[in-house]
Amino acid sequence: MTYRKTLALCAAFGVAGCSLAPAYHRPNLASPTPPTWKTAPGWRIAAPSDDAPRADWWTAYGDAQLNDLMVRAVLHNQTLAQAAATYRQATATTREARASLFPTVTADGQVTHSYSGGSSSVISSGSGTGGTTTTTSSGSGKASTSYRLSANASWTPDLFGQITYTVRNARLTEQARLADLANARLALQGELATDYLSLRAADAQIASLSATVEAYQRSLTIATNRYNAGIVARTDTFQAQSQLASAQSDLEGQRRTRAQFEDAIAVLVGENPASFTLPSLGAGWKPVVPEVPVIIPSSLTERRPDIASAERAVAAANAQIGVERAAFFPTVNLSADGGVTDNMLSSLFSSASSFWSLGAQVAQTIFDFGARKARVAQARAAYDAAVANYRQVTLTAFRDVQDNLIAQQILARQEAFLRIASVAADKSEASIRNQYRSGIIGFTDVVTAQATALSARRALIQAQVDRQNATVALVQALGGGFGQADLTNGAEAVRAAAVEQAQKN
Repeated sequence: MTYRKTLALCAAFGVAGCSLAPAYHRPNLASPTPPTWKTAPGWRIAAPSDDAPRADWWTAYGDAQLNDLMVRAVLHNQTLAQAAATYRQATATTREARASLFPTVTADGQVTHSYSGGSSSVISSGSGTGGTTTTTSSGSGKASTSYRLSANASWTPDLFGQITYTVRNARLTEQARLADLANARLALQGELATDYLSLRAADAQIASLSATVEAYQRSLTIATNRYNAGIVARTDTFQAQSQLASAQSDLEGQRRTRAQFEDAIAVLVGENPASFTLPSLGAGWKPVVPEVPVIIPSSLTERRPDIASAERAVAAANAQIGVERAAFFPTVNLSADGGVTDNMLSSLFSSASSFWSLGAQVAQTIFDFGARKARVAQARAAYDAAVANYRQVTLTAFRDVQDNLIAQQILARQEAFLRIASVAADKSEASIRNQYRSGIIGFTDVVTAQATALSARRALIQAQVDRQNATVALVQALGGGFGQADLTNGAEAVRAAAVEQAQKN
């Protein structure tokens, strides 16, 4: 049925049961959903007992400090507070739109004092909306006072669904903002976890470099003693000094990196970096790489809050088409007025001087040079844009999961290789250092072995934190603990209210 025929039938039958918005169906994806994820060669996806990341997924890292920071961030992060306020604004907009379905009632009280004579008059009046005073030349006359109380009710029946579609659009937009709030929370938690794990890796790097500096200091002492004894050339001391200074510079760089992560965490938990500190774990860092439950690809669209937000935006755009189509039909306004008036305030409500009126008004745009058709076209184009955005967000989500799944697998193998390399480099360094003390080899060989061992140790630490951060990114790509139920049972709204209350306290 064409659009014009639909309008004609709706007008003929009083639009009972007519829907001016297209029937909504979730848009198809840009490409078919694969049955499983692509994995790296030689790798098989583990099958954990639960089929999706938990809401408190960060507890899998077994770090009480991280758990505490997550709680503080949800309570005090300002970006999250902004998202919560935006959601509350959307809920208020929905309530405002829904109120248009019901009549509006107003009341007005008025007091009028008048004075009149042969050539003069003074009239003053006051009401709930203000008062007026008119004065001419004074003279002898008569003064009088009157009181008036009235009420007005007006209602625009939603005969053609314009208000209904407006309410639907507001409600769907509200759900999109709710998903945005969940997405902001997940982004905050992911960023905080990444910064915290990177800070702990910096602690490990600082501990490793501190031990290296001490070892290089001992090597410099040995080289200096051997030079003073006339056993080796002075170039050995120069090499030892250069190597020591380079390691000391790297140590200072790591301290700067740690300070930056600490400051970033302070901002995330809503605290001033100048007064925020986290104690160092030093060499006590024990990197935990949890197993992330991997859902099947077809479940991803139900798990990502950004996908949920994009899909709700499509539904809202669909409802807006109905709003614009309804503008082709007339609007009907019903009104009723009534009240009482008397010259005595004490007898106002018992006065027989009452009045009332009923009225109806119908308005219809006859010709607007295609403005309404243009607005419908705009709404349709906005819907098409929302569909394209939904498909793009979904494709990006699949890419995020695939990239981080592959990264997790490859980084695990890299860490294993780097651990072997680090152990071998440490053994080689110890052996060459002993040979130098025995005078078998020169100090250049010692420098080379020590540099190789240090590089291997630092690469191993970096691989460990890279694996941890890859699990964080994978959890985010899978949607964290989000589910479609959060949009229907108000779970996220309850959490947002809890955040708001905690901030007030």
